[in-house]
Amino acid sequence: MNTEPERKDLHDGPERMEELDVGGFFRYRLAVGTITHAEPNLRARVPAYVLRVNFGPYGEKSSSAQLTARYRPRDLVGRQVVGVLNFPVKRIAGVASEVLILGGMVGPADVVLLAPDAPVPDGTPIA
Repeated sequence: MNTEPERKDLHDGPERMEELDVGGFFRYRLAVGTITHAEPNLRARVPAYVLRVNFGPYGEKSSSAQLTARYRPRDLVGRQVVGVLNFPVKRIAGVASEVLILGGMVGPADVVLLAPDAPVPDGTPIA
Protein backbone atom coordinates (compact mmCIF):
# COMPACT_ATOMS: atom_id res chain seq x y z
CA MET A 1 0.00 0.00 0.00
CA ASN A 2 1.43 3.36 -1.04
CA THR A 3 1.11 5.94 1.76
CA GLU A 4 2.67 8.83 -0.17
CA PRO A 5 0.29 11.54 -1.39
CA GLU A 6 -0.64 11.35 -5.06
CA ARG A 7 1.62 13.57 -7.16
CA LYS A 8 0.07 15.38 -10.06
CA ASP A 9 2.18 15.69 -13.17
CA LEU A 10 3.67 19.16 -13.09
CA HIS A 11 2.72 19.64 -16.71
CA ASP A 12 -1.04 19.04 -16.29
CA GLY A 13 -1.65 22.79 -16.38
CA PRO A 14 -2.74 25.43 -13.91
CA GLU A 15 -4.92 24.38 -11.02
CA ARG A 16 -5.86 25.73 -7.62
CA MET A 17 -2.85 25.37 -5.35
CA GLU A 18 -2.96 25.03 -1.60
CA GLU A 19 -1.86 28.28 0.01
CA LEU A 20 0.80 28.01 2.71
CA ASP A 21 2.13 30.54 5.14
CA VAL A 22 5.73 31.72 4.80
CA GLY A 23 6.65 29.94 8.04
CA GLY A 24 6.21 26.61 6.26
CA PHE A 25 8.71 27.67 3.61
CA PHE A 26 11.35 28.56 6.17
CA ARG A 27 11.20 25.06 7.69
CA TYR A 28 13.11 23.86 4.63
CA ARG A 29 16.89 24.28 4.72
CA LEU A 30 17.77 25.39 1.20
CA ALA A 31 21.38 26.21 0.41
CA VAL A 32 23.82 26.65 -2.45
CA GLY A 33 26.47 24.01 -3.05
CA THR A 34 29.08 23.14 -5.68
CA ILE A 35 29.02 19.82 -7.53
CA THR A 36 32.35 18.05 -6.92
CA HIS A 37 31.63 14.73 -8.65
CA ALA A 38 29.12 13.46 -11.22
CA GLU A 39 28.76 10.04 -12.82
CA PRO A 40 25.96 8.02 -14.42
CA ASN A 41 23.81 6.04 -11.99
CA LEU A 42 23.94 2.71 -13.82
CA ARG A 43 21.36 1.13 -11.49
CA ALA A 44 18.66 3.75 -12.16
CA ARG A 45 15.64 2.72 -14.26
CA VAL A 46 15.27 6.31 -15.47
CA PRO A 47 18.60 7.83 -16.59
CA ALA A 48 20.20 9.74 -13.72
CA TYR A 49 23.52 10.88 -12.30
CA VAL A 50 25.05 10.29 -8.90
CA LEU A 51 26.24 13.68 -7.66
CA ARG A 52 28.46 14.75 -4.75
CA VAL A 53 27.80 18.34 -3.72
CA ASN A 54 29.84 20.46 -1.30
CA PHE A 55 27.53 22.50 0.95
CA GLY A 56 30.33 24.13 2.94
CA PRO A 57 29.55 23.99 6.67
CA TYR A 58 26.82 21.37 6.01
CA GLY A 59 29.36 19.01 4.45
CA GLU A 60 29.41 17.06 1.22
CA LYS A 61 26.11 15.37 0.30
CA SER A 62 25.16 12.78 -2.29
CA SER A 63 22.16 12.87 -4.62
CA SER A 64 20.71 10.88 -7.49
CA ALA A 65 19.40 13.42 -9.99
CA GLN A 66 17.62 12.97 -13.34
CA LEU A 67 19.60 15.55 -15.30
CA THR A 68 20.73 13.53 -18.31
CA ALA A 69 18.55 15.25 -20.94
CA ARG A 70 20.42 18.54 -20.62
CA TYR A 71 23.74 17.92 -18.82
CA ARG A 72 26.82 15.68 -19.10
CA PRO A 73 28.82 14.72 -15.99
CA ARG A 74 31.86 16.80 -17.01
CA ASP A 75 29.60 19.86 -17.46
CA LEU A 76 28.18 19.50 -13.96
CA VAL A 77 31.40 19.40 -11.94
CA GLY A 78 32.13 22.88 -10.61
CA ARG A 79 28.55 24.16 -11.09
CA GLN A 80 26.73 25.70 -8.19
CA VAL A 81 23.24 24.35 -7.50
CA VAL A 82 20.47 24.81 -4.95
CA GLY A 83 19.47 21.90 -2.74
CA VAL A 84 17.05 21.01 0.06
CA LEU A 85 19.24 19.73 2.89
CA ASN A 86 16.75 18.57 5.52
CA PHE A 87 14.65 15.98 3.73
CA PRO A 88 15.10 12.43 5.05
CA VAL A 89 17.73 10.34 3.23
CA LYS A 90 16.07 8.36 0.44
CA ARG A 91 17.61 5.33 -1.26
CA ILE A 92 17.31 5.75 -5.04
CA ALA A 93 18.70 3.03 -7.30
CA GLY A 94 21.38 2.08 -4.79
CA VAL A 95 22.29 5.67 -3.85
CA ALA A 96 21.65 7.20 -0.43
CA SER A 97 20.25 10.49 -1.73
CA GLU A 98 20.88 13.01 1.07
CA VAL A 99 19.81 16.18 -0.71
CA LEU A 100 17.20 17.17 -3.29
CA ILE A 101 18.77 19.23 -6.07
CA LEU A 102 16.28 21.80 -7.38
CA GLY A 103 15.52 22.63 -10.98
CA GLY A 104 12.86 23.87 -13.32
CA MET A 105 10.80 21.11 -14.94
CA VAL A 106 10.82 22.13 -18.62
CA GLY A 107 9.39 18.74 -19.59
CA PRO A 108 8.81 15.35 -17.97
CA ALA A 109 12.48 14.36 -18.42
CA ASP A 110 14.05 17.79 -18.87
CA VAL A 111 15.31 19.66 -15.79
CA VAL A 112 17.11 23.02 -15.79
CA LEU A 113 19.17 23.44 -12.63
CA LEU A 114 18.48 26.34 -10.27
CA ALA A 115 21.63 28.26 -9.43
CA PRO A 116 22.75 31.69 -8.21
CA ASP A 117 23.61 34.15 -10.99
CA ALA A 118 26.95 34.94 -9.34
CA PRO A 119 29.31 32.70 -7.31
CA VAL A 120 28.52 32.52 -3.58
CA PRO A 121 30.14 30.56 -0.74
CA ASP A 122 29.03 26.93 -0.47
CA GLY A 123 26.37 26.64 2.21
CA THR A 124 24.88 30.08 1.48
CA PRO A 125 21.23 29.86 2.58
CA ILE A 126 18.32 30.52 0.24
CA ALA A 127 15.61 32.86 1.48
